[in-house]
Amino acid sequence: MKYLKLIVILSCTLLFTACMNKELSKEELQQQKKQKEELGRVLFFDNNLSKNRTQSCATCHNPATGFVDNRENGVKSMASLGDDSKSLGDRQAPTASYAMFSPKFHFDKKKNKYIGGQFWDGREKTLAGQAGGPPLNPIEMGMPSKKAVVERLKENPYYIKTFKKIYGEEIFSSIEKTYFAMTDSIEKFEMTKEFAPFDSKYDRFLEGKYDLTPLEDLGRSLFFSNNNNSCATCHVLKGEDKKGETFTNYEYHNIGTPINHELRAMNGVKEIDKGLLANPKVKDKKHLGKHKVPTLRNVAITAPYMHNGVFKDLRTVVEFYDKYNNPSRKINPETGKPWNEPEVKETISLEELKAKKQNDRKVDALVAFMKLLTDKRYEYLLEENIKK
Repeated sequence: MKYLKLIVILSCTLLFTACMNKELSKEELQQQKKQKEELGRVLFFDNNLSKNRTQSCATCHNPATGFVDNRENGVKSMASLGDDSKSLGDRQAPTASYAMFSPKFHFDKKKNKYIGGQFWDGREKTLAGQAGGPPLNPIEMGMPSKKAVVERLKENPYYIKTFKKIYGEEIFSSIEKTYFAMTDSIEKFEMTKEFAPFDSKYDRFLEGKYDLTPLEDLGRSLFFSNNNNSCATCHVLKGEDKKGETFTNYEYHNIGTPINHELRAMNGVKEIDKGLLANPKVKDKKHLGKHKVPTLRNVAITAPYMHNGVFKDLRTVVEFYDKYNNPSRKINPETGKPWNEPEVKETISLEELKAKKQNDRKVDALVAFMKLLTDKRYEYLLEENIKK
């Protein structure tokens, strides 16, 4: 009898659990997805989630400017200013556009390379993980703890009601669960088409709705040709003229980027940027100074360039790459002086950087092609940049 009662109780418990965890219908899942996206949108723009209530996700990932930080910040947008109005990091905020396509951070045994993740060093596997970082970073949004963030959420009746509706009545009973729900919903918003419309002139060209100019067509041919340059080595994943290309293979490389001395003079940082080696999961020193290959989507309107914002103009970036194969590219056009030494010399991806030297017309063509990768909503910014 004792064991019979136990079996009955266990059966009821399992039945109750099954009912509580029943699979949602396709329509219910779609509705929940939309609810999370809308909640994530509100959270993305909420300044109250920073210590002094001055900064949101959108501050450093402005949807109006390609999801980057376009504030002048006293350092020409080379790095983001913190919620305390004085802290400056040593890296620029990468664009959040098309970030949803980055695979989870992992080591690819076949390629013998680390792939994917979020941030310049891949230290977070997912967008949800990335979303949870800035609120607690003392030089970013500056909140002292997850508990403090959750308390801010509980100030807002909309959040209390919506979190419970989506994640369950008990969602506020655990700080960790609440914080994860917040990052999960931000992730879902960042996975909407708003962040990745694939509607640039290049995408329209692939659909037969846009005719390339001769310079753009030359740039396209050069870009995809490994016989001419090495762009496609790191910035093509699917193949030439494939729809849905994000123009990054999500690998990590050191391309010899020099120290941004102007930024360092402002933020006081003295140590080397370890790049991928700063990721707690990476221990081998051969990864020192490697950074994640960024998407080229919207690259023409998301200056400055490189992980530390050291270059202001897209053409300068192309000339910088060309200097590895073209002896005549000795001068940085932005400074009028020789290129500065790389911050980390030992791990430069010299093999991947091998290419034929490019003349000025080819450099212009490559820049023209990369301008084609601008989302339709931002095309007017290209005209504004020309006027500047």
